[in-house]
Amino acid sequence: MLTAHRDAEAAKRFLRKALKAVHNQEPRVINVDKNAAYPKAIDEVKEQEELSQGLKLRQNKYLNNRIEQDHRFIKWLVKPGREFKSFNTARRTIRGYEIMHMLRKWQIENVGKGAVRERRKFIAEIFGVAA
Repeated sequence: MLTAHRDAEAAKRFLRKALKAVHNQEPRVINVDKNAAYPKAIDEVKEQEELSQGLKLRQNKYLNNRIEQDHRFIKWLVKPGREFKSFNTARRTIRGYEIMHMLRKWQIENVGKGAVRERRKFIAEIFGVAA
């Protein structure tokens, strides 16, 4: 029972963090896997009026496969580097992998296809290096 409570708390923290992201708007549907913690977490966040009551929760074992496939590239890069010397080194390295992957997929605002100067400027801002 304690594990279910921890899972629900973790799901609420993740949901709140996702809702605070600048690039996100309030969802009308949330797709999750069959984990029992999600309905409880969603209901509690709705009760606290952080989500609209009309939000629809869809639980399906396979709906998140697209997201998992998107992270396959990152996982492929991280496996050889599992022996990081510190947590901060791992965090910064994986952050870099994710940002470069987002750039390749044109997911960064104001940085479009072929926008080399904008990419260089963005990388300089994110990583604190000279462009």
